[in-house]
Amino acid sequence: MNDSTVVVYTSRNCSKCDLILEKLSEWNVQYEERNISDNREYFRELQSQKVYGTPATFINGEKVLGFQERKLKRVLGLPYENRFLNNDAMNFS
Repeated sequence: MNDSTVVVYTSRNCSKCDLILEKLSEWNVQYEERNISDNREYFRELQSQKVYGTPATFINGEKVLGFQERKLKRVLGLPYENRFLNNDAMNFS
């Protein structure tokens, strides 16, 4: 369970929006969905954040645009696989 405040701005016929909602449910994360297609006020809220497309997820105020599973997990404090599994791989000397 996660204590983050999560707001997901979605729109109709948005497969990435559906994917985010599915993943958040799978991870047992409580969220509020704000569909900009159904509510113009939500669209204005999103525009006030200088965001003009969906999905847009706000986690404790931090913005995650599009479907970025690793970033969503990181911001939520969920375990995620590091990109570089071997720290020596980053030593370029």
